[in-house]
Amino acid sequence: MADIWWKADPHDLHRLTDRVSSVYIERSHVDREDNAVLVINRRENVRIPAAMIAVVLLGPGTRVTHGAIRLLADSGTAVCWVGEQGVRLYAAGLGPSRSSGLLHRQAWLVTRPKERLNVARAMYAMRFPGEDVTKATMQQLRGKEGTRFKKLYQEHSRRTGVPWNGRVYKTGDAFAAGDDVNRLFSAANTALYGICHAVIVGLGASPGLGFVHTGSAISFILDVADLYKAEYTLPLAFDLAAQGLTEERDARVALRDRIADTKLLSRIVTDVKALLNPPGTDFDTPETSALWDEHVGTVAAGTNWSAQETHPATRSHLDLSPAALGEQHIAIVGPEFEEQAPPPGQQR
Repeated sequence: MADIWWKADPHDLHRLTDRVSSVYIERSHVDREDNAVLVINRRENVRIPAAMIAVVLLGPGTRVTHGAIRLLADSGTAVCWVGEQGVRLYAAGLGPSRSSGLLHRQAWLVTRPKERLNVARAMYAMRFPGEDVTKATMQQLRGKEGTRFKKLYQEHSRRTGVPWNGRVYKTGDAFAAGDDVNRLFSAANTALYGICHAVIVGLGASPGLGFVHTGSAISFILDVADLYKAEYTLPLAFDLAAQGLTEERDARVALRDRIADTKLLSRIVTDVKALLNPPGTDFDTPETSALWDEHVGTVAAGTNWSAQETHPATRSHLDLSPAALGEQHIAIVGPEFEEQAPPPGQQR
């Protein structure tokens, strides 16, 4: 089949500034219709131009065709298979059309102590609005954060009447340790990690290159999730414990609903972009499929260099798509599945 007009060239993808940041799909069939993703469920059919989507989040009850995935890959759209409202990330895929620009930027920042410290300070500044942390050391910032959470624990304990006896956590099985509020807090945090993971992967950044956390494959996920725990998961844990809702699913479902109500997904997209590529920042990135050169940075790929004696510079200044995605988030959720009646003569 011949290439069609809407199949984006890699360079064109990086100039799209009006993309929808994410589309969440649940209880629906996802197919391809010409140049669009077609979402079908019992309530509605929704047609979305593939090149206008940055990240597709496929939730429970979703089926997707090979044609739809190929279309999204050609359009430079990330696809993530997630739990309800993105609270868990099971798998993710990114087509070869996307640039590694944001990943290069992240790696550049994290490998330079001065720049890494500036990003870490920016993260803490988001937690302490109105305070100047531009000269604080990491030790001072950790201390301020610890003091802030100690106060929050006591405030929520007084507010809800739920006793607080200290944080207890078991690595590898977050819901297994501590009293009810501790276990709910851990379960809600795990769900929050899922949505942060989906956003980071969808934008083309690395989950493992953290600025505050280090040494883990999810260090950057932990960094980003920490921006929202005081506002989302901590008060939620105390509220649920006060209501006697102490199961892991209670925390997951409650956080899912709050994420949907407050549009947290688009907020995370905005924050990650601001941290890695603040307004007014410009940086170089090699073109898609370029070759690295120790003298000039990059040279063109797809060229036989056997007869070449010079090193032509091929650096480009692209408007990187991960740093210029739109702020919108769309959710398409089909109706609840109807329970099928049992065959005649068979008991439920």
